[in-house]
Amino acid sequence: MPLKDESEVLDEIKNHDIVTEEISDKTSSQKSNFTCQQCGKGFSLKASLKRHMDAHSGKRPYACQQCGKCFNRKGTLEDHMSIHTKEKPYTCPQCGNCFTQQGNFNRHMRVHTGEKPYACKLCEKSFTTKLNLKYHINSHTGETPFTCDQCERSFRYNITLKRHMKIHLRESSFTCHQCEMSFSDSKNLTNHMITHTGEKPHMCLQCGKTCSNNTNLAVHMRVHTGEKPFTCPQCGRSFRFIGNLQTHMRVHTGERPYICPHCGNRFKFIGNFQVHMRIHTGGRPYKCLECDESFTYKRDLKHHLLTHSGKDF
Repeated sequence: MPLKDESEVLDEIKNHDIVTEEISDKTSSQKSNFTCQQCGKGFSLKASLKRHMDAHSGKRPYACQQCGKCFNRKGTLEDHMSIHTKEKPYTCPQCGNCFTQQGNFNRHMRVHTGEKPYACKLCEKSFTTKLNLKYHINSHTGETPFTCDQCERSFRYNITLKRHMKIHLRESSFTCHQCEMSFSDSKNLTNHMITHTGEKPHMCLQCGKTCSNNTNLAVHMRVHTGEKPFTCPQCGRSFRFIGNLQTHMRVHTGERPYICPHCGNRFKFIGNFQVHMRIHTGGRPYKCLECDESFTYKRDLKHHLLTHSGKDF
């Protein structure tokens, strides 16, 4: 199964709009004169049926003359062309950000307005985009629609599948002779070899910290520059590292990937999961240096220390 790029995801989102229009057609007071022979949906206009049939056939008649990508709607092709022209005609009046496509502009404006028009029918959560609602619904259904075509593992999110696919990409001719790990290209192998030699040739000129490669140095430099390139599309918060953004997104999607094997409780963040596990394991990592007492939670240790200081509590 080939992985989808951003333009194809946008195409899918717009297909969702078509489906919404189709449902509207079907439920309107107008008579449904045109019926899909494959799924039974009815439409008041022949053109709506024709667009709907493209979703079944996978037909993409509108081709980009510059890169060859194909789309099932002319409007989607026109939006795609702005990638090549670099034109960004949609400007946010509040923060000045510019966008190539009106759909992206509309979604961005919700950061300022706080609008969350897509509500989950299974709980009270609502979302700024249809895509985030779709991901959230998977947390209710347990559906894992993204499947690896090499090992048949399936995942809840497309981005998780993409990360997984790198495991298969490493199965190539670039192999480390010390540990037999394989890599998809020579650059990754070269970077890996440094883990054996311990070499860190790339130095930060501001604090003297050394890094094993340019990528790690560039990431480190954000500590000094304050750069936070990863922005949440729902609330506008920015993060220094993509992993922090991915963790933050669980606040919006409601995903709870950490499951207690003892009682089944689920947690959004690994820290909360680890604290919970102490209930079952009896772990007491916080030790008093004044006596032999130890505690499950840091707050309990702080409370206990007051008994040694003589302060009232």
